[in-house]
Amino acid sequence: MSKGAVIKGDFQLGGARYAIAMSRFNSFIVERLLDGALAALLEQGVVRERITIVQVPGAWELPVAVGSLARRRDIDAVIALGTVIRGETAHFDYVAGECVGGLSRIMLETGKPVTLGVLTVETLEQAEARSCPSDNKGAEAALAALEMVSLLARLKSESESQPG
Repeated sequence: MSKGAVIKGDFQLGGARYAIAMSRFNSFIVERLLDGALAALLEQGVVRERITIVQVPGAWELPVAVGSLARRRDIDAVIALGTVIRGETAHFDYVAGECVGGLSRIMLETGKPVTLGVLTVETLEQAEARSCPSDNKGAEAALAALEMVSLLARLKSESESQPG
């Protein structure tokens, strides 16, 4: 790599396989995130057979399912989808914080992309806005997964081409 060169990902697919882990809680929002994620993957040329979808009860359970998926050799990236809406108790803080922290740890432990399509919002209206077709965070998470898979492949290729 020459000095000043920038290595970045693109949406070149190769033979990559993707998993989507989605929570059932707040399903009316999460289903919209799933629709956005699937549409983004399919629009970029990922064939449906290369996408595994797993459903868990809620955002709290996402890290264990994502961890299991990320450790599989046949999965190149995991897209986590869920929605945590603040209520009147501290429950939101625990669930949102542990979910996001757990997903981050899994990504670092496995070295595989785990993208965050988990909404942590104050109101139902905010969740609806972030799951609508024009601003769908599920689609953004799917595109980030595509980009990270290609980036990691390039970084590996660069590393292997470096002398000794």
